[in-house]
Amino acid sequence: MRLTASWGMAIKTYPAHNFWPRGAVSWHCSRGAPSNLIKHFSTNQRLEQNEIVEIPTKAFAAHKRLRRIDLSNNKISKIASDAFQGLKALTSLVLYGNKIKDLPAGVFQGLVSLQLLLLNANEITCIRKDTFSDLHSLSLLSLYDNNIQSLANGSFDSLRSIQTLHLARNPFICDCNLKWLAEYLHRNPIETSGARCDTPKRMQRRRIEALKDEKFKCQEEFRTRFAGECLIDNACPSGCTCDGTVVDCSGKGLKEIPRDIPVYTTELLLHDNELGRIKSDGLFGRLPNLIRLDLRRNQITGIEENSFEGASRIYELLLSENKLLEIHNKMFLGLHNLKVLSLNNNQITCVMPGSFDHLTSLHTLNLMQNPFMCNCHLAWFSDWLKSKGLSGSPPKCAGPTRVKDVLIRELPKNEFKCTSDNDQGCLGENYCPPKCSCTGTVVRCSRAKLTEIPRGIPPETSELYLDINEITTIQADRISHLKSLTRLDLSSNQIGMLSNNTFANLSKLSTLIISYNKLQCVQRNALTGLKSLRILSLHGNQISMIPEGTFSNLKSISHIALGSNPLYCDCSLRWLSDWVKVDYVEPGIAHCAEPANMKDKSILSTPSTAFQCKGKVSNEILAKCDACFTFPCKNGGKCATQPERDYECKCAPGYHGKNCEFMIDACYGNPCRNGASCKVLEEGRFSCVCQAGFTGLRCETNIDDCASNKCQNNATCVDLVNSYQCKCPAGFMGEFCETKIPFCTDQYNPCKNNARCVDHDTYYTCECLPGFKGENCTINIDDCENHMCQNGATCIDGINEYKCKCDGDFSGKFCEITPLVAMMYPQTSPCQHHDCVHGVCFQPSGSNDYLCKCAPGYSGKRCEYLTSLSFVHNTSYVELEPLRTKPEANVTIIFATSQENGVLMYDGHQEHLAVELFNGRIRVSYDVGNYPVSTMYSFEMVSDGIYHVVELIAIKKNFTLRVDRGPARSIINEGSKDYLRLSTPMYLGGIPPEPGRQAFTQWHLRNLTSFHGCMKEVWINHKQVDFGNAQTQQKVQPGCGMMETDRDEEEQEDEMDEMVKEPAAPPVDPCLNHHCKHDSKCVPTVNSEYVCKCRPGFKGKYCEQAPTCRKEQKREYYTENDCRSRKPLKMANCTGSCANSCCHARKSKRRKVRIMCADGTRYTKDIDIVRKCACTKKCY
Repeated sequence: MRLTASWGMAIKTYPAHNFWPRGAVSWHCSRGAPSNLIKHFSTNQRLEQNEIVEIPTKAFAAHKRLRRIDLSNNKISKIASDAFQGLKALTSLVLYGNKIKDLPAGVFQGLVSLQLLLLNANEITCIRKDTFSDLHSLSLLSLYDNNIQSLANGSFDSLRSIQTLHLARNPFICDCNLKWLAEYLHRNPIETSGARCDTPKRMQRRRIEALKDEKFKCQEEFRTRFAGECLIDNACPSGCTCDGTVVDCSGKGLKEIPRDIPVYTTELLLHDNELGRIKSDGLFGRLPNLIRLDLRRNQITGIEENSFEGASRIYELLLSENKLLEIHNKMFLGLHNLKVLSLNNNQITCVMPGSFDHLTSLHTLNLMQNPFMCNCHLAWFSDWLKSKGLSGSPPKCAGPTRVKDVLIRELPKNEFKCTSDNDQGCLGENYCPPKCSCTGTVVRCSRAKLTEIPRGIPPETSELYLDINEITTIQADRISHLKSLTRLDLSSNQIGMLSNNTFANLSKLSTLIISYNKLQCVQRNALTGLKSLRILSLHGNQISMIPEGTFSNLKSISHIALGSNPLYCDCSLRWLSDWVKVDYVEPGIAHCAEPANMKDKSILSTPSTAFQCKGKVSNEILAKCDACFTFPCKNGGKCATQPERDYECKCAPGYHGKNCEFMIDACYGNPCRNGASCKVLEEGRFSCVCQAGFTGLRCETNIDDCASNKCQNNATCVDLVNSYQCKCPAGFMGEFCETKIPFCTDQYNPCKNNARCVDHDTYYTCECLPGFKGENCTINIDDCENHMCQNGATCIDGINEYKCKCDGDFSGKFCEITPLVAMMYPQTSPCQHHDCVHGVCFQPSGSNDYLCKCAPGYSGKRCEYLTSLSFVHNTSYVELEPLRTKPEANVTIIFATSQENGVLMYDGHQEHLAVELFNGRIRVSYDVGNYPVSTMYSFEMVSDGIYHVVELIAIKKNFTLRVDRGPARSIINEGSKDYLRLSTPMYLGGIPPEPGRQAFTQWHLRNLTSFHGCMKEVWINHKQVDFGNAQTQQKVQPGCGMMETDRDEEEQEDEMDEMVKEPAAPPVDPCLNHHCKHDSKCVPTVNSEYVCKCRPGFKGKYCEQAPTCRKEQKREYYTENDCRSRKPLKMANCTGSCANSCCHARKSKRRKVRIMCADGTRYTKDIDIVRKCACTKKCY
């Protein structure tokens, strides 16, 4: 018969025993079982071999006298927790052969008489610890043939009458959490089915009851720890190692994050893999316990929006040393407990506003060594960094050049500027360049009047159309990321040259069209990397010569168009004739234009032997690829070819300018103001010839045009150049301030947002409504400024109110009601006691001592000396005591800068010594009191970003300048006074406003901008300067930041990270049996290795190579300019090698030497004579 049971289940029964008569009767019992059926089932219900899929709530409540229920061999997958409620007399419950996966909590509660429980041949995955708590009478329990992986200790404690237990054919994980079961079965030998282990591999198929306690070990203790709560976690991912709650998948070459990471994971190590992009697929949201995520040293180029949504407990996220290009405002959503974020060593150029707003717990942000472009789009970031005061490595500007290496938080807001070639902000996801249309992976920018290839073309672009524009140059950096590009159309532009490696990364490009441009030059390696290129069109250009091998990398080429080009067909183009004849990739359209005997001949059909060199190629043709054939350099300058058909003139000493057209003399840089012309009077001196309307020593004074003005109503006249302007008092306007402003009228009411305007005759005020402020009530007051939102909630500002948007499971008006969470994380400290003043203490592996790793800029055993500084602001400077000039003054500065102007050093008032950067050279102004002042400029350029050594020596009237140990240059401030007398402070790197104003107005300095860069070392009179003792340090920072070449700060941090890790094995001193030679010092490093710290001059892995530094004597005249010593002197030079140090004089003797000059003058000079040479650390 067919029966629908009282709880709404379809039951298909078969004739069995004598319960129901045979027949085809259908029962529909949706409200209650028929009374005659109840009588048959008063104590037994046999419903086996039907199609029952569910046992609902209180299914047998009407049959409390039931003693036996058989529901075997059905399709039951769901059982209500109170399905068997009230069956206190039940002794047998048969449920085998179903599809039960879960036994809900309390399902067997109250079955105190149950003696037989058969749950075998189901799909049960777990048993809650209290599942059998009321089954005191149970004698046989079968869990045979299920999917149970573990059982919690105490699961069978309440089974006081148990005699038989079947546990076989379950995939048991025999770890430390199942050790109790072996002990239980030893004490109670009731398991008769032969239960065996399934994992780990060493325990596979071994009988549980026969195993000793020590065999049960845990590598993944947390996987089965909560088996009694039905929480069986994933196994450790393949190839990874798991220790406690730490999952280590580092260094496995992974291209994707494993999907089966255990839920218990608190620390996930994925560093040193090949992960490319973090996807928003909910992976991290499924790891609720994750608190530390290490993704360093991968290939990560982007993080999709909401990738970390749900991973709210992460407090440390490491993304250093990847390839991230930008930070967008949805990259870190959901991480409201994040405290440490490391993004060092990426390729980040910009940060989108609001990117960190929801990281309410952030206290450490590392952004060092990223090429931030400090244009107008990054101005907000400076203010944000100042307001937050976060710890960590601060970001610096990489460009533009004028602010390079300046800390972003120190840069004034007005310095963040956008120019026509620097107007790129963060593009974010789904970006399409302006004036272009993007459909799928096709980007069309045709006929858009573009003058350059747009930035930010989507990296997945397959076809790019830039035809019919005004593009003049192909910027390789704008297209190099288009790895999927197959077609590029640049036809009908103004492109003049194809430079080397322009398309090097476009390995999938099959069609390249550059026809109808102004191409004159194709460089030898311009098409390198185009291994898939089939079609190349260079038709309709001005190409005359093509270097041999230009097309050699085009392995897939099938068609090339070279027609309508004035090809010069001499022997240098013979290779092209041979090449096109091999596969006929050129259809015969290309023809020769020169020389005359080859005019109009086809490249394809003309015999290669006709391509001959019989005459000289004209400079006009050669100049198409090499601008030096236009011979631009003057006055003996040498021309050097530069990329993009540019050139650079290497000027002869004494000349400067793009074409070496100007002499370096007293008029260098035109010291005259307001368009005046400079006239050289004699060596080192000049005068200014003023234009009409100006006067003064430098033509600096403008004629006062306010002498007769028309300003009214007490307006202030402001003098301009050949004009003036009236600055109106409050309440007036007009060219001459002749009109009164009609405040608070319909024509002039500046108050906004329904504010009330109040006229005060000469001014007005606005009375703002609640929620607004500002002079014109235009600012909505930020009510979130002092909000009370808690637990990572987002404050949403309203008008005169705010609301809290709760994160995760938090609730309440201020999100103050928290879910139950717990978090533990170990805290360790490598150094408890140390005396490192400005540095970090660490203890090398295997060593009983500690070392001080100095912070940038500091030196000394305990990092107690401040010896290098970065000058980061336009008002930076350091104040020192006055320079001692008797018997002489000797100042050496080792510095690096990319800025062309800035103050290096200044001391004096009327008499002075001023040293500054001017147009990339060093300018010296020296005045001991003999008018006029003496001026000179270095021939060397020093604003190239690398370190230079500048020596400044003042001996009486003589001043000597030497750059990078090159030739010395001297000037003499001739006159009656002999010595420079100084009593005012000496300033380095800049100058305060008041002495700066005086120096500028007296022409001591040409520019008051502070030096921007790093002073690595400063020596004054043979003593190194400790800036920690300086009178004043104004807006400077310790260390040289990214300019440091000896050791990168980031490498130091990484080394420190390695050194503070606990060793995996007991420490062994690697220096016990070291091989260091020549009294070098053995220094332990990580991984139980060591390095040899050599004495000065020695080198080699074990310091086995000795120095060759020695004294080389000679006898010769001492010469200086046009002067020489009266007789030959016995002198010496230091020569030879000293490894990483320098071979210099260790001992010298000073003697007075009489100098005679060609013009008859004589003077005496102190000269250092080398007595002994040795290797020294300082090279200057």
